[in-house]
Amino acid sequence: MSIDPSAQIHASAVIETGAVIGPDCRIGPFCVVGPEVVLGRGVSLQSHVVLQGATEIGEETQIFPFASLGQIPQDLKFKGEKTRLKIGKRNRIREYVTMNTGTDGGGGLTQVGDEGLFMSSCHVGHDCKIGDRVILVNSVALAGHCQLEDDVIVGGLSGVHQFVRIGRGAIIGALSMVTADVIPHALVAGPRAGLEGLNLVGLKRRGTPREEITSLRKTVEALGQGSFRESARTLSEEGVEGELAREVLDFILGPSDRSFLTPGK
Repeated sequence: MSIDPSAQIHASAVIETGAVIGPDCRIGPFCVVGPEVVLGRGVSLQSHVVLQGATEIGEETQIFPFASLGQIPQDLKFKGEKTRLKIGKRNRIREYVTMNTGTDGGGGLTQVGDEGLFMSSCHVGHDCKIGDRVILVNSVALAGHCQLEDDVIVGGLSGVHQFVRIGRGAIIGALSMVTADVIPHALVAGPRAGLEGLNLVGLKRRGTPREEITSLRKTVEALGQGSFRESARTLSEEGVEGELAREVLDFILGPSDRSFLTPGK
């Protein structure tokens, strides 16, 4: 066990032998920190937080009461193999959030980027890969192997099917069930989620130039003229203007066996 002298640990907390507690960490009442857990500088566990498994928490991450991170995956194929959970810097993980370690078949790692917000009762399944500045609103559930790129927002009470990819800057409306890949910068909504357009609010907030948005819109409209993959190949060969338009084409032509959310689907 390695506990930095500057760490503040409540007398009722349980720190198991082997845990690493970094400088300026604060561990509140009735927390449990397992033997393979590593806490970076300034990590805060408020109270009743349970950290287990080979779990690494990045610096200045705040974890709120009753969160449970690093428990074994909810996968019947799991047989006790060594897998990990790695969480980046400056995340806010709210009450009752659960995040599981990975599986051998999925690469053995569940990974969360930096500066995310995971609101109450969210679940991050085994082998998920989550980028930076991602927001999961209350009670979002990510099944195993999902990939969420940077700046994705998923609305409350939404579910994401296993192996789904959600591209950078996309926003998913509340109460949506996402069963297919979502292109970058998309606006998705509906109980059986469909592509409703572009996340124009997010694009403007990030200071995206007007010409980039115009080119992106034209590209997405052209994709709807046939299957996304066939249209993307044609557009890629012909060439498109703008980095965001090329980003969407690269995403569609990337490694995935899943279909894509399209208008009305």
